[in-house]
Amino acid sequence: MLSQERDLLPLLQDREGLRRLPDGSLGRTYLDFMESEDLSAEALVQASQDWDNDPVPAGVQRFRARMRELHDINHVVTGYGRDPLGELCLLTFMYRQNGNLGMLMVVAMSWQRIPPAARKAVREAWRLGRKARWMADQDWESLLARPLEEVRRMLAIVEPVIYPPLAHLRPVA
Repeated sequence: MLSQERDLLPLLQDREGLRRLPDGSLGRTYLDFMESEDLSAEALVQASQDWDNDPVPAGVQRFRARMRELHDINHVVTGYGRDPLGELCLLTFMYRQNGNLGMLMVVAMSWQRIPPAARKAVREAWRLGRKARWMADQDWESLLARPLEEVRRMLAIVEPVIYPPLAHLRPVA
């Protein structure tokens, strides 16, 4: 993907193009998620530019950008929402995918502040992330038009069972 210098962002910004995709496709479900959460791909880019200004080689920069652009797609594909527990579960899942120690640090720092019942959801995310195929090297540009369930099967992603009824839980202050 890096050698082809693909850029996923224009596809994610093209809401009309995403809207034309079939119901149930990854791209259409992504659009529904973004609209229901009042999000935009552009806002994610802006947020990351505010803190990520380290000079790095072009390949590293491209990889970082792609991982950033996949964040909300990862929410859709894994089934984790944007609530605090969903974000924590997604970080846990993605740590198992890419080994980003920053993600693990956030999970570790949050561990004592989440209700004991929610810890089971985080453990489940750990297991599910380990069992899933590596997501970073996928052809996401073509996967947007595929049915979400097909993409999940292809990547061995199982929807969480423990998380959904706990999504309303908040970390302990």
